[in-house]
Amino acid sequence: MLLHAQSAPGQWWREAVIYQIYPRSFASSAGPIGDLRGIIGKLDYLKDLGVDAVWISPFYVSPQKDAGYDVADYRRVDPMFGTNDDAVALVRAAHERGLKVIVDMVPNHTSDQHAWFQAALRNPGGPERELYWFREGEEIPNDWGSIFGKAAWTRVCDRSDAPGSPWEHDKQWYLHLFDSSQPDLNWDNPAVRAEFRDILRFWLDRGVDGFRIDVAHGLVKDKALPNWNYEVAMVSGIGDAPRPPHWNQPGVHEIYREWRAVLDEYGPDRALVAEAWVDELTDLANYVRPDEMSQAFNFDFLCTPFDVDSYRAVIADSLAAMDSVGAPTTWVLSNHDVVRAASRMGLPVTGKGPNGIRSTDTQPDVELGFDRALAAHVLQAALPGSCYIYQGEELGLPEHMALDDSVREDPAFFRTEGAEAGRDGCRIPMPWQADAPGYGFSPSGATWLPQPKEYGKLAADAQAADPASPLTLFRTLLAERKRLGMARAELNEPEEGHHLHYISRLAGRDDVHVICTFDEPAELPAGAKILVQSRPFAGVIPPNAAVWYTL
Repeated sequence: MLLHAQSAPGQWWREAVIYQIYPRSFASSAGPIGDLRGIIGKLDYLKDLGVDAVWISPFYVSPQKDAGYDVADYRRVDPMFGTNDDAVALVRAAHERGLKVIVDMVPNHTSDQHAWFQAALRNPGGPERELYWFREGEEIPNDWGSIFGKAAWTRVCDRSDAPGSPWEHDKQWYLHLFDSSQPDLNWDNPAVRAEFRDILRFWLDRGVDGFRIDVAHGLVKDKALPNWNYEVAMVSGIGDAPRPPHWNQPGVHEIYREWRAVLDEYGPDRALVAEAWVDELTDLANYVRPDEMSQAFNFDFLCTPFDVDSYRAVIADSLAAMDSVGAPTTWVLSNHDVVRAASRMGLPVTGKGPNGIRSTDTQPDVELGFDRALAAHVLQAALPGSCYIYQGEELGLPEHMALDDSVREDPAFFRTEGAEAGRDGCRIPMPWQADAPGYGFSPSGATWLPQPKEYGKLAADAQAADPASPLTLFRTLLAERKRLGMARAELNEPEEGHHLHYISRLAGRDDVHVICTFDEPAELPAGAKILVQSRPFAGVIPPNAAVWYTL
Protein backbone atom coordinates (compact mmCIF):
# COMPACT_ATOMS: atom_id res chain seq x y z
CA MET A 1 0.00 0.00 0.00
CA LEU A 2 1.28 3.45 -0.90
CA LEU A 3 0.05 6.21 1.40
CA HIS A 4 0.37 9.95 1.50
CA ALA A 5 0.29 12.59 4.21
CA GLN A 6 -3.17 13.64 5.35
CA SER A 7 -4.56 17.08 4.66
CA ALA A 8 -4.10 19.87 7.20
CA PRO A 9 -6.36 22.90 7.77
CA GLY A 10 -5.41 25.85 5.56
CA GLN A 11 -2.72 23.97 3.68
CA TRP A 12 -4.33 24.27 0.27
CA TRP A 13 -1.12 23.29 -1.55
CA ARG A 14 -1.34 19.66 -0.42
CA GLU A 15 -3.98 18.90 -3.06
CA ALA A 16 -3.53 21.77 -5.49
CA VAL A 17 -3.03 21.76 -9.23
CA ILE A 18 -0.64 24.66 -9.83
CA TYR A 19 -0.14 26.18 -13.28
CA GLN A 20 3.23 27.70 -14.13
CA ILE A 21 3.11 30.98 -16.02
CA TYR A 22 6.26 32.12 -17.79
CA PRO A 23 5.11 35.74 -18.10
CA ARG A 24 7.06 36.84 -21.18
CA SER A 25 5.52 33.96 -23.14
CA PHE A 26 2.00 33.61 -21.73
CA ALA A 27 -0.04 36.54 -23.06
CA SER A 28 0.62 40.16 -23.98
CA SER A 29 -1.68 43.14 -23.63
CA ALA A 30 0.59 45.32 -25.76
CA GLY A 31 3.90 44.42 -27.43
CA PRO A 32 5.89 41.28 -28.32
CA ILE A 33 6.58 40.30 -24.69
CA GLY A 34 3.95 38.94 -22.34
CA ASP A 35 2.94 41.05 -19.35
CA LEU A 36 0.90 41.07 -16.15
CA ARG A 37 -2.18 42.57 -17.80
CA GLY A 38 -1.98 39.79 -20.35
CA ILE A 39 -2.11 37.26 -17.51
CA ILE A 40 -5.12 39.02 -15.97
CA GLY A 41 -6.91 38.69 -19.31
CA LYS A 42 -6.44 34.89 -19.27
CA LEU A 43 -7.45 34.14 -15.66
CA ASP A 44 -10.90 32.95 -16.73
CA TYR A 45 -9.21 30.46 -19.06
CA LEU A 46 -7.23 29.11 -16.10
CA LYS A 47 -10.30 28.95 -13.89
CA ASP A 48 -12.14 27.01 -16.61
CA LEU A 49 -9.12 24.72 -16.98
CA GLY A 50 -9.62 23.72 -13.36
CA VAL A 51 -6.33 24.70 -11.71
CA ASP A 52 -6.17 25.91 -8.12
CA ALA A 53 -3.20 28.28 -8.26
CA VAL A 54 -0.70 29.94 -10.54
CA TRP A 55 3.05 30.17 -10.13
CA ILE A 56 4.45 33.19 -11.97
CA SER A 57 8.10 33.21 -13.01
CA PRO A 58 10.06 36.41 -12.22
CA PHE A 59 8.59 39.75 -13.23
CA TYR A 60 10.98 41.98 -11.27
CA VAL A 61 13.23 44.73 -12.64
CA SER A 62 15.97 42.97 -14.55
CA PRO A 63 18.36 43.51 -17.47
CA GLN A 64 16.97 40.18 -18.74
CA LYS A 65 20.34 38.50 -19.25
CA ASP A 66 18.67 35.30 -18.01
CA ALA A 67 15.03 36.06 -18.75
CA GLY A 68 14.34 37.67 -15.38
CA TYR A 69 16.30 35.27 -13.19
CA ASP A 70 18.85 38.06 -12.88
CA VAL A 71 17.03 40.44 -10.55
CA ALA A 72 18.10 44.06 -10.14
CA ASP A 73 15.24 45.17 -7.86
CA TYR A 74 13.16 42.62 -5.96
CA ARG A 75 10.48 45.11 -4.92
CA ARG A 76 9.53 46.54 -8.30
CA VAL A 77 7.88 45.08 -11.38
CA ASP A 78 9.95 45.52 -14.52
CA PRO A 79 8.24 48.05 -16.83
CA MET A 80 8.30 45.47 -19.61
CA PHE A 81 5.77 43.47 -17.54
CA GLY A 82 3.82 46.37 -16.06
CA THR A 83 3.76 48.07 -12.68
CA ASN A 84 3.45 47.18 -9.01
CA ASP A 85 -0.17 48.23 -9.26
CA ASP A 86 -0.61 45.65 -12.02
CA ALA A 87 0.86 42.99 -9.74
CA VAL A 88 -1.58 43.88 -6.97
CA ALA A 89 -4.44 43.88 -9.49
CA LEU A 90 -3.36 40.45 -10.72
CA VAL A 91 -3.36 39.00 -7.22
CA ARG A 92 -6.78 40.53 -6.53
CA ALA A 93 -8.26 39.27 -9.81
CA ALA A 94 -6.90 35.78 -9.20
CA HIS A 95 -8.35 35.70 -5.69
CA GLU A 96 -11.73 36.80 -7.03
CA ARG A 97 -11.69 33.64 -9.15
CA GLY A 98 -10.59 31.39 -6.30
CA LEU A 99 -7.02 31.10 -7.57
CA LYS A 100 -3.94 31.35 -5.34
CA VAL A 101 -0.82 33.17 -6.53
CA ILE A 102 2.76 31.98 -6.01
CA VAL A 103 5.56 34.28 -7.18
CA ASP A 104 9.16 33.44 -7.91
CA MET A 105 11.96 34.38 -5.53
CA VAL A 106 15.58 34.29 -6.74
CA PRO A 107 17.83 34.33 -3.64
CA ASN A 108 20.98 32.54 -4.81
CA HIS A 109 22.18 35.45 -6.92
CA THR A 110 21.27 38.94 -8.04
CA SER A 111 21.82 40.74 -11.30
CA ASP A 112 25.16 42.48 -11.66
CA GLN A 113 23.01 45.61 -12.09
CA HIS A 114 21.61 45.27 -8.56
CA ALA A 115 22.48 48.27 -6.37
CA TRP A 116 24.46 46.06 -4.00
CA PHE A 117 26.73 44.68 -6.71
CA GLN A 118 27.20 48.04 -8.34
CA ALA A 119 28.25 49.44 -4.95
CA ALA A 120 30.63 46.50 -4.52
CA LEU A 121 32.25 47.28 -7.87
CA ARG A 122 32.73 50.92 -6.92
CA ASN A 123 34.21 50.13 -3.51
CA PRO A 124 36.78 47.28 -3.64
CA GLY A 125 37.60 47.57 0.07
CA GLY A 126 34.08 48.22 1.28
CA PRO A 127 31.52 46.10 3.11
CA GLU A 128 29.43 45.62 -0.04
CA ARG A 129 31.88 42.98 -1.27
CA GLU A 130 31.00 40.89 1.78
CA LEU A 131 27.49 40.60 0.39
CA TYR A 132 28.86 38.43 -2.44
CA TRP A 133 31.78 36.00 -2.88
CA PHE A 134 34.78 38.13 -3.86
CA ARG A 135 38.28 36.66 -3.60
CA GLU A 136 41.83 37.92 -4.19
CA GLY A 137 44.47 36.09 -6.23
CA GLU A 138 46.20 35.83 -9.55
CA GLU A 139 44.78 32.34 -10.01
CA ILE A 140 41.11 31.43 -10.19
CA PRO A 141 39.90 30.62 -6.63
CA ASN A 142 38.80 27.04 -7.36
CA ASP A 143 37.63 24.64 -10.05
CA TRP A 144 33.90 25.23 -9.76
CA GLY A 145 32.04 25.45 -13.05
CA SER A 146 29.03 27.48 -14.09
CA ILE A 147 25.77 25.66 -14.81
CA PHE A 148 25.69 27.63 -18.06
CA GLY A 149 29.19 26.52 -19.05
CA LYS A 150 32.80 27.60 -18.41
CA ALA A 151 34.18 28.70 -15.05
CA ALA A 152 32.07 29.95 -12.15
CA TRP A 153 34.47 32.81 -11.46
CA THR A 154 35.09 36.10 -13.30
CA ARG A 155 37.71 38.73 -12.52
CA VAL A 156 36.30 42.20 -12.18
CA CYS A 157 38.86 43.57 -14.64
CA ASP A 158 37.81 40.94 -17.20
CA ARG A 159 34.20 42.07 -17.30
CA SER A 160 33.02 43.48 -20.60
CA ASP A 161 32.32 46.80 -18.90
CA ALA A 162 35.77 47.01 -17.27
CA PRO A 163 37.91 48.66 -20.00
CA GLY A 164 38.07 52.35 -19.26
CA SER A 165 35.97 51.94 -16.12
CA PRO A 166 37.06 52.63 -12.54
CA TRP A 167 37.54 48.87 -12.02
CA GLU A 168 39.63 48.02 -15.07
CA HIS A 169 42.58 47.19 -12.77
CA ASP A 170 40.52 45.36 -10.14
CA LYS A 171 41.97 41.83 -10.01
CA GLN A 172 39.46 40.35 -7.55
CA TRP A 173 37.32 37.40 -8.64
CA TYR A 174 33.62 36.99 -7.95
CA LEU A 175 31.57 33.79 -7.90
CA HIS A 176 28.63 33.12 -10.22
CA LEU A 177 27.26 29.60 -10.43
CA PHE A 178 25.22 30.73 -13.42
CA ASP A 179 26.02 33.57 -15.84
CA SER A 180 28.72 36.15 -15.06
CA SER A 181 25.88 38.69 -14.89
CA GLN A 182 24.44 36.76 -11.92
CA PRO A 183 26.83 37.09 -8.95
CA ASP A 184 26.12 34.71 -6.06
CA LEU A 185 25.07 36.24 -2.74
CA ASN A 186 26.92 35.41 0.47
CA TRP A 187 24.24 33.95 2.73
CA ASP A 188 26.65 33.85 5.66
CA ASN A 189 26.19 37.62 5.81
CA PRO A 190 23.36 38.64 8.20
CA ALA A 191 22.53 41.63 5.98
CA VAL A 192 21.61 39.30 3.11
CA ARG A 193 19.32 37.29 5.36
CA ALA A 194 17.62 40.39 6.74
CA GLU A 195 17.10 41.84 3.27
CA PHE A 196 15.32 38.78 1.96
CA ARG A 197 13.09 38.46 5.00
CA ASP A 198 12.01 42.02 4.26
CA ILE A 199 11.46 41.22 0.57
CA LEU A 200 9.20 38.31 1.52
CA ARG A 201 7.14 40.60 3.75
CA PHE A 202 6.93 43.20 0.97
CA TRP A 203 5.12 40.78 -1.35
CA LEU A 204 3.13 39.09 1.39
CA ASP A 205 1.76 42.51 2.28
CA ARG A 206 0.55 42.72 -1.31
CA GLY A 207 -1.42 39.52 -1.00
CA VAL A 208 0.68 36.79 -2.59
CA ASP A 209 0.01 33.28 -1.31
CA GLY A 210 3.53 31.94 -1.47
CA PHE A 211 6.92 31.80 -3.12
CA ARG A 212 8.71 29.37 -5.39
CA ILE A 213 12.37 29.46 -4.39
CA ASP A 214 14.80 29.34 -7.29
CA VAL A 215 17.95 27.21 -6.76
CA ALA A 216 16.83 26.48 -3.20
CA HIS A 217 19.70 24.02 -2.77
CA GLY A 218 22.40 26.54 -3.70
CA LEU A 219 22.34 29.40 -1.21
CA VAL A 220 24.98 28.15 1.24
CA LYS A 221 28.55 27.35 0.16
CA ASP A 222 31.41 25.73 2.02
CA LYS A 223 33.28 28.80 3.36
CA ALA A 224 36.64 27.24 2.48
CA LEU A 225 35.63 27.19 -1.20
CA PRO A 226 37.45 23.89 -1.81
CA ASN A 227 37.98 22.39 -5.24
CA TRP A 228 35.42 19.85 -6.39
CA ASN A 229 36.99 17.40 -8.80
CA TYR A 230 33.77 16.09 -10.27
CA GLU A 231 31.55 17.22 -13.10
CA VAL A 232 29.47 20.19 -11.98
CA ALA A 233 25.72 19.44 -11.96
CA MET A 234 22.66 20.68 -10.13
CA VAL A 235 22.60 17.65 -7.86
CA SER A 236 23.90 16.76 -4.42
CA GLY A 237 26.37 14.21 -5.75
CA ILE A 238 27.16 11.94 -8.68
CA GLY A 239 27.61 8.26 -7.90
CA ASP A 240 30.05 7.99 -5.01
CA ALA A 241 31.11 11.63 -5.23
CA PRO A 242 31.00 13.63 -1.99
CA ARG A 243 28.44 16.35 -1.46
CA PRO A 244 29.45 19.31 -3.64
CA PRO A 245 30.68 22.25 -1.57
CA HIS A 246 28.25 24.58 -3.34
CA TRP A 247 25.03 22.52 -3.50
CA ASN A 248 22.66 21.22 -0.84
CA GLN A 249 24.74 22.31 2.14
CA PRO A 250 23.04 21.72 5.53
CA GLY A 251 23.01 25.45 6.26
CA VAL A 252 20.22 26.09 3.74
CA HIS A 253 17.72 24.59 6.16
CA GLU A 254 18.34 27.26 8.80
CA ILE A 255 17.45 29.90 6.20
CA TYR A 256 14.18 28.22 5.32
CA ARG A 257 13.21 27.83 8.95
CA GLU A 258 13.62 31.62 9.22
CA TRP A 259 11.45 32.08 6.13
CA ARG A 260 8.81 29.71 7.42
CA ALA A 261 8.53 31.89 10.53
CA VAL A 262 8.06 34.97 8.33
CA LEU A 263 5.26 33.35 6.33
CA ASP A 264 3.59 32.10 9.50
CA GLU A 265 3.24 35.74 10.60
CA TYR A 266 0.61 35.96 7.84
CA GLY A 267 -1.26 32.78 8.79
CA PRO A 268 -1.00 29.05 8.07
CA ASP A 269 -1.99 29.30 4.41
CA ARG A 270 1.19 30.76 2.85
CA ALA A 271 3.37 28.35 0.88
CA LEU A 272 7.09 27.93 0.22
CA VAL A 273 8.05 25.76 -2.76
CA ALA A 274 11.59 24.49 -3.23
CA GLU A 275 13.31 24.14 -6.56
CA ALA A 276 15.93 21.80 -5.11
CA TRP A 277 17.91 19.59 -7.46
CA VAL A 278 19.27 16.89 -5.14
CA ASP A 279 20.45 13.36 -5.72
CA GLU A 280 18.37 11.51 -3.14
CA LEU A 281 14.66 11.75 -2.34
CA THR A 282 15.61 11.57 1.33
CA ASP A 283 17.57 14.80 0.85
CA LEU A 284 14.57 16.35 -0.87
CA ALA A 285 12.38 15.41 2.10
CA ASN A 286 14.58 17.53 4.36
CA TYR A 287 13.36 20.65 2.56
CA VAL A 288 9.72 19.95 3.45
CA ARG A 289 9.96 19.16 7.13
CA PRO A 290 7.14 20.83 9.11
CA ASP A 291 9.17 23.94 9.99
CA GLU A 292 10.60 24.54 6.49
CA MET A 293 9.15 24.42 2.99
CA SER A 294 5.60 23.44 2.04
CA GLN A 295 6.50 21.65 -1.19
CA ALA A 296 9.53 20.56 -3.18
CA PHE A 297 9.43 19.82 -6.89
CA ASN A 298 9.82 16.12 -7.54
CA PHE A 299 12.43 16.30 -10.28
CA ASP A 300 13.09 12.57 -9.97
CA PHE A 301 9.63 12.07 -11.49
CA LEU A 302 10.34 14.57 -14.29
CA CYS A 303 13.71 12.93 -15.07
CA THR A 304 12.47 9.32 -14.94
CA PRO A 305 12.59 7.38 -18.24
CA PHE A 306 9.19 6.47 -19.63
CA ASP A 307 9.14 2.78 -18.75
CA VAL A 308 7.13 0.76 -16.28
CA ASP A 309 9.88 -0.21 -13.85
CA SER A 310 11.30 3.31 -13.61
CA TYR A 311 7.87 4.88 -13.07
CA ARG A 312 6.84 2.25 -10.51
CA ALA A 313 10.02 2.82 -8.50
CA VAL A 314 9.96 6.62 -8.55
CA ILE A 315 6.30 6.79 -7.53
CA ALA A 316 6.81 4.41 -4.61
CA ASP A 317 10.02 6.06 -3.47
CA SER A 318 8.59 9.57 -3.76
CA LEU A 319 5.52 8.80 -1.68
CA ALA A 320 7.60 7.04 0.97
CA ALA A 321 10.11 9.89 1.24
CA MET A 322 7.49 12.60 1.60
CA ASP A 323 5.36 10.54 3.99
CA SER A 324 8.40 10.25 6.27
CA VAL A 325 8.20 13.99 7.00
CA GLY A 326 4.43 14.42 6.69
CA ALA A 327 4.66 16.41 3.46
CA PRO A 328 2.70 16.11 0.21
CA THR A 329 4.42 14.70 -2.85
CA THR A 330 4.66 17.31 -5.58
CA TRP A 331 4.58 15.89 -9.09
CA VAL A 332 6.00 17.79 -12.05
CA LEU A 333 6.54 16.78 -15.70
CA SER A 334 7.74 20.01 -17.34
CA ASN A 335 8.82 23.58 -16.71
CA HIS A 336 10.61 26.49 -18.38
CA ASP A 337 14.02 24.79 -18.06
CA VAL A 338 13.46 21.47 -19.86
CA VAL A 339 12.41 20.26 -23.29
CA ARG A 340 8.62 20.05 -23.46
CA ALA A 341 7.17 16.67 -22.48
CA ALA A 342 5.47 16.07 -25.84
CA SER A 343 8.90 16.19 -27.53
CA ARG A 344 11.12 14.85 -24.75
CA MET A 345 9.08 11.67 -24.44
CA GLY A 346 9.39 10.94 -28.13
CA LEU A 347 13.17 10.75 -28.08
CA PRO A 348 14.96 7.39 -28.33
CA VAL A 349 16.19 7.92 -24.75
CA THR A 350 13.57 9.40 -22.45
CA GLY A 351 14.06 11.14 -19.12
CA LYS A 352 15.19 14.71 -18.53
CA GLY A 353 16.39 15.00 -22.11
CA PRO A 354 18.95 17.35 -23.68
CA ASN A 355 19.18 21.07 -23.01
CA GLY A 356 17.18 22.00 -26.07
CA ILE A 357 16.77 20.34 -29.49
CA ARG A 358 17.89 21.74 -32.85
CA SER A 359 16.68 20.65 -36.26
CA THR A 360 20.07 18.97 -36.78
CA ASP A 361 19.78 16.95 -33.55
CA THR A 362 18.09 13.59 -33.13
CA GLN A 363 14.40 14.31 -33.66
CA PRO A 364 11.62 12.91 -31.50
CA ASP A 365 8.85 10.68 -32.77
CA VAL A 366 6.10 13.31 -32.70
CA GLU A 367 3.12 10.98 -32.36
CA LEU A 368 4.80 8.76 -29.79
CA GLY A 369 5.89 11.72 -27.67
CA PHE A 370 2.42 13.24 -27.81
CA ASP A 371 0.76 9.99 -26.69
CA ARG A 372 3.25 9.39 -23.89
CA ALA A 373 3.00 12.95 -22.59
CA LEU A 374 -0.79 12.80 -22.33
CA ALA A 375 -0.57 9.39 -20.65
CA ALA A 376 1.95 10.73 -18.15
CA HIS A 377 -0.29 13.69 -17.33
CA VAL A 378 -3.30 11.43 -16.77
CA LEU A 379 -1.18 9.25 -14.49
CA GLN A 380 0.28 12.27 -12.65
CA ALA A 381 -3.16 13.71 -11.92
CA ALA A 382 -4.20 10.43 -10.27
CA LEU A 383 -1.33 10.39 -7.78
CA PRO A 384 -1.71 11.57 -4.17
CA GLY A 385 -0.41 15.07 -3.52
CA SER A 386 -0.04 18.20 -5.61
CA CYS A 387 0.90 18.57 -9.28
CA TYR A 388 2.23 21.31 -11.53
CA ILE A 389 1.36 22.04 -15.14
CA TYR A 390 3.68 24.16 -17.28
CA GLN A 391 1.83 26.57 -19.55
CA GLY A 392 0.92 24.94 -22.85
CA GLU A 393 1.12 21.35 -21.60
CA GLU A 394 -2.68 21.34 -21.62
CA LEU A 395 -2.50 22.10 -25.36
CA GLY A 396 0.03 19.35 -26.08
CA LEU A 397 2.57 21.91 -27.31
CA PRO A 398 5.85 20.49 -28.64
CA GLU A 399 9.30 21.98 -28.36
CA HIS A 400 10.22 24.47 -31.11
CA MET A 401 13.06 22.55 -32.74
CA ALA A 402 13.58 24.75 -35.81
CA LEU A 403 14.60 28.00 -34.09
CA ASP A 404 17.35 29.84 -35.91
CA ASP A 405 20.38 30.39 -33.71
CA SER A 406 20.22 34.11 -34.49
CA VAL A 407 17.08 34.52 -32.34
CA ARG A 408 18.23 32.55 -29.30
CA GLU A 409 18.51 34.38 -25.98
CA ASP A 410 19.34 31.70 -23.40
CA PRO A 411 22.77 32.34 -21.81
CA ALA A 412 23.38 28.59 -21.82
CA PHE A 413 23.58 28.77 -25.62
CA PHE A 414 26.17 31.54 -25.55
CA ARG A 415 28.30 30.32 -22.64
CA THR A 416 28.59 26.85 -24.23
CA GLU A 417 29.41 28.53 -27.57
CA GLY A 418 26.43 26.86 -29.16
CA ALA A 419 27.15 23.35 -27.90
CA GLU A 420 23.76 23.45 -26.16
CA ALA A 421 20.68 24.76 -27.92
CA GLY A 422 19.41 26.09 -24.60
CA ARG A 423 15.91 26.55 -23.24
CA ASP A 424 14.35 28.94 -25.73
CA GLY A 425 12.52 26.12 -27.49
CA CYS A 426 10.25 25.46 -24.50
CA ARG A 427 9.60 29.16 -23.92
CA ILE A 428 7.82 30.00 -27.16
CA PRO A 429 4.85 32.41 -26.84
CA MET A 430 1.51 30.66 -26.33
CA PRO A 431 -0.94 30.21 -29.23
CA TRP A 432 -4.39 31.51 -28.27
CA GLN A 433 -6.20 32.03 -31.61
CA ALA A 434 -5.66 29.80 -34.62
CA ASP A 435 -6.46 32.46 -37.23
CA ALA A 436 -4.89 35.54 -35.63
CA PRO A 437 -1.41 36.98 -36.27
CA GLY A 438 1.03 35.53 -33.75
CA TYR A 439 -1.81 33.15 -32.89
CA GLY A 440 -3.35 35.86 -30.72
CA PHE A 441 -0.41 36.19 -28.36
CA SER A 442 -0.40 40.00 -28.61
CA PRO A 443 -2.75 42.60 -30.12
CA SER A 444 -0.42 43.17 -33.07
CA GLY A 445 0.68 39.56 -33.42
CA ALA A 446 4.26 40.40 -32.47
CA THR A 447 6.13 37.72 -30.48
CA TRP A 448 9.56 37.90 -28.85
CA LEU A 449 10.40 34.45 -30.24
CA PRO A 450 8.94 33.01 -33.45
CA GLN A 451 6.25 30.35 -33.13
CA PRO A 452 6.32 27.13 -35.17
CA LYS A 453 3.58 26.61 -37.74
CA GLU A 454 2.15 23.60 -35.91
CA TYR A 455 1.11 25.90 -33.05
CA GLY A 456 -1.79 27.12 -35.21
CA LYS A 457 -3.69 23.85 -35.07
CA LEU A 458 -2.93 23.61 -31.35
CA ALA A 459 -4.25 27.08 -30.47
CA ALA A 460 -6.51 27.28 -27.43
CA ASP A 461 -9.59 28.50 -29.29
CA ALA A 462 -9.39 25.64 -31.80
CA GLN A 463 -9.00 23.09 -29.03
CA ALA A 464 -11.80 24.49 -26.87
CA ALA A 465 -14.34 23.50 -29.54
CA ASP A 466 -12.86 20.03 -30.09
CA PRO A 467 -14.12 17.29 -27.73
CA ALA A 468 -11.09 15.13 -28.61
CA SER A 469 -8.44 17.81 -27.97
CA PRO A 470 -5.79 17.82 -25.23
CA LEU A 471 -7.41 20.93 -23.74
CA THR A 472 -10.74 19.14 -23.41
CA LEU A 473 -8.94 16.16 -21.87
CA PHE A 474 -7.23 18.39 -19.28
CA ARG A 475 -10.48 20.09 -18.34
CA THR A 476 -12.11 16.71 -17.81
CA LEU A 477 -9.05 15.32 -16.05
CA LEU A 478 -8.76 18.13 -13.52
CA ALA A 479 -12.50 18.20 -12.84
CA GLU A 480 -12.51 14.46 -12.15
CA ARG A 481 -9.38 14.73 -10.02
CA LYS A 482 -11.13 17.22 -7.77
CA ARG A 483 -14.51 15.45 -7.75
CA LEU A 484 -12.96 12.13 -6.78
CA GLY A 485 -10.50 13.51 -4.23
CA MET A 486 -7.62 11.76 -5.98
CA ALA A 487 -5.04 14.01 -4.29
CA ARG A 488 -5.93 12.78 -0.79
CA ALA A 489 -6.69 9.14 -1.55
CA GLU A 490 -4.67 6.06 -0.66
CA LEU A 491 -2.90 4.45 -3.57
CA ASN A 492 -2.63 0.68 -3.80
CA GLU A 493 -0.86 -1.47 -6.37
CA PRO A 494 -2.56 -4.88 -6.39
CA GLU A 495 -0.07 -6.47 -8.73
CA GLU A 496 3.03 -5.78 -10.76
CA GLY A 497 3.25 -6.36 -14.48
CA HIS A 498 4.17 -4.82 -17.79
CA HIS A 499 1.93 -1.82 -17.08
CA LEU A 500 1.11 0.24 -13.98
CA HIS A 501 -2.17 -0.57 -12.27
CA TYR A 502 -3.08 1.42 -9.16
CA ILE A 503 -6.27 1.57 -7.14
CA SER A 504 -7.11 4.98 -5.70
CA ARG A 505 -9.15 4.43 -2.53
CA LEU A 506 -11.07 7.03 -0.55
CA ALA A 507 -13.95 6.60 1.88
CA GLY A 508 -17.33 7.57 0.44
CA ARG A 509 -16.70 6.72 -3.20
CA ASP A 510 -15.99 3.74 -5.42
CA ASP A 511 -12.41 2.67 -5.94
CA VAL A 512 -10.82 4.28 -9.00
CA HIS A 513 -8.52 2.06 -11.06
CA VAL A 514 -5.66 3.83 -12.81
CA ILE A 515 -3.77 2.05 -15.59
CA CYS A 516 -0.83 3.43 -17.54
CA THR A 517 0.59 1.33 -20.36
CA PHE A 518 4.05 1.53 -21.87
CA ASP A 519 5.29 -0.75 -24.66
CA GLU A 520 2.44 -3.26 -24.43
CA PRO A 521 -1.35 -2.98 -24.42
CA ALA A 522 -3.53 -3.95 -21.46
CA GLU A 523 -7.00 -5.45 -21.21
CA LEU A 524 -9.81 -3.26 -19.95
CA PRO A 525 -11.97 -5.35 -17.59
CA ALA A 526 -15.50 -6.14 -18.68
CA GLY A 527 -17.98 -3.68 -17.24
CA ALA A 528 -15.39 -0.99 -16.62
CA LYS A 529 -16.83 2.53 -16.55
CA ILE A 530 -14.25 4.87 -18.06
CA LEU A 531 -13.84 8.21 -16.27
CA VAL A 532 -10.78 9.60 -18.05
CA GLN A 533 -8.68 8.29 -20.94
CA SER A 534 -5.62 9.88 -22.46
CA ARG A 535 -6.81 8.94 -25.97
CA PRO A 536 -9.74 7.06 -27.47
CA PHE A 537 -9.74 3.25 -27.50
CA ALA A 538 -12.22 0.41 -27.32
CA GLY A 539 -11.74 -2.78 -25.32
CA VAL A 540 -7.97 -2.90 -25.21
CA ILE A 541 -5.89 -0.09 -23.73
CA PRO A 542 -3.24 0.66 -26.36
CA PRO A 543 0.46 1.14 -25.60
CA ASN A 544 1.50 4.53 -24.21
CA ALA A 545 -1.93 5.39 -22.84
CA ALA A 546 -3.58 5.93 -19.47
CA VAL A 547 -7.11 5.50 -18.18
CA TRP A 548 -9.15 5.88 -14.99
CA TYR A 549 -12.16 3.63 -14.51
CA THR A 550 -14.48 2.17 -11.90
CA LEU A 551 -15.98 -1.32 -11.75
